[in-house]
Order: sequence, then C-alpha cells, then structure tokens
Amino acid sequence: MRLLVVGANGLLGSNVVHSGRQRDWTVMGTYHSTRPKFEIPLTQFDLVEYEAFDEVLETHDPGLVINCAAMTDVDGCEKNPEQANVLNSDAPGALADQCAANDVEFVHVSTDYVFDGTARDPYGEEASPNPVQVYGESKLAGERAVQEADGDHLLTRLSFVWGVHRSSGALTGFPEWVRDQLESGDTVPLFTDQWVTPTRAGQAATTLLDLVDAGATGLYHVACRSCVTPYAFGEVLADQHGADTALLKEGSTDDIDRDAERPTYSCLDVATVESQLGRPQPPLEEDVSKIWDAVR
Repeated sequence: MRLLVVGANGLLGSNVVHSGRQRDWTVMGTYHSTRPKFEIPLTQFDLVEYEAFDEVLETHDPGLVINCAAMTDVDGCEKNPEQANVLNSDAPGALADQCAANDVEFVHVSTDYVFDGTARDPYGEEASPNPVQVYGESKLAGERAVQEADGDHLLTRLSFVWGVHRSSGALTGFPEWVRDQLESGDTVPLFTDQWVTPTRAGQAATTLLDLVDAGATGLYHVACRSCVTPYAFGEVLADQHGADTALLKEGSTDDIDRDAERPTYSCLDVATVESQLGRPQPPLEEDVSKIWDAVR
C-alpha cells in the first residue's frame, strides 16, 4: 500500500506514519510548517491551499490518503471561525473529491465535539450531532462535505487524543502535563464534571489501518472503552507513576474561563468498530500501561 498522511507531524499523523511503516507500507507525508524527522518522502502543504492537493497526489501517487490535519485549537476556532471552516470543512471535502477523481482511497478524522454533551450514555454513530462551539460545527461540516463528495470514504471520530509523538518520541497531551505536575510535586487540578473516552494515538492509528485493510467505509467511533473524567484519568496515571494521589485535586469546568464551550459528556460508543474488527477496544488502564514504561 502507498499511504500518504496529510498532517504527518501531528500527534495522530505521526502515529499513522509509524503504523504504516510497521506494516512495510510505502509511507509518505505532508506537513504544514515543522518538518518531522521521519525518513520518508515529505511535502510541505498548507490545507488553506487545498486546491493544490492535486499536485501533491501527482508527486506521491498514493493509493490511500489519511487526513489527520485540522485546526484543533478549540478556543482558536471560536476566535477565527472563518479559518476554522476553511481548514475543517472546505479542505476535507475538496481532498475527498480530488482523491475520488484520482481513484485514491480517502480516510478523514473527526471529533467527539460534534455532540452537545447532553447525553449520559456513550454516543453511537447514529446519534444526532449538535455541536456547541465553532470547532465542532466546522468538524461536522467537514464530515458532511466528505460524505457528499464523490466515492465511498471512511470517516472516524476520536475523543481526547493523547499518546507518544512518533517523530520526537515524547509523550504528548493530557498525560504529559499530569506526569510533569506529579514529578514536580505540584497539585494537579482535574475536572470531575467532564466525561470522555480517551483515545491513545497509537491505538487509533492501528485501528484506522485495520479498518482500511477490512475495506470499511462509512462512519466509525474510535476510542478506548473507558468513559472517564479527567480526574479518573489522572488517578490511572498517578497509579502507573507510583505517585501520591493526594496531589490530585478535584476541579470543575466552571473554574476555567474559556472562549469556547465544551460538552461535559462526549464519550463515544465503540461497539461498531469492535464488531467490524472482531475485537474489543482497550480499556484506559491497558492503553496507559502499554506506553508508560517507554516515557517515564
């Protein structure tokens, strides 16, 4: 398989590159500004200039494109909705159309933030989206643009992504901050009124490529099986680190003033992807233990 990863220097993109290379696929990538350290063919590409993606396809001649690039700064999207819509909505639809025109498979990655958080059971793929901020609105518009594009495409939604960046080897995201706080002996304020299904980037990358191998199209939720609060996530991390859980401090989303509203509940139901692949998604504890020794 000739795989082109759009956004190869992002956390998820770097793991898709890594997973593809582990399968002995021919992997290529694009990056926005910072060139990743992978020894693969790389092209600098700005999603804003999505009309030029044909040239990228011509350069690399992939059989599969996985789009991991997006504007993911939730508060930044709220401040700049025009840019958010270009990057998260217009660009994915255009990439999907160009891939279809060139007979290239296309995979797009979306988010749990397309939901409003009013549910108290994990959201399935059939649940009605109702985003409460510009980021979610733009990502939902991107999903619909891909669905309306020519061809049959694979779409996935991830939640609270974290993991090891495979270009730098560094732990990235929420666990990095918690680990650093614990090591410094500082208290760690964590929300007890928000629920998510944390998605380890490496596990998500493997799942994406397994779905491709299975010939899957349509929409799939990809996350761990555990619906937890950030506080509970912190407890798992403290346990793995052998740290004193007394450093963890209960906090509330109301304690922080942010430009964009967040859903208080965005857990994803992963039954569909489990059925498609014939295996369970991992619980959070398994995901954490799998990588912790490598990043301590």
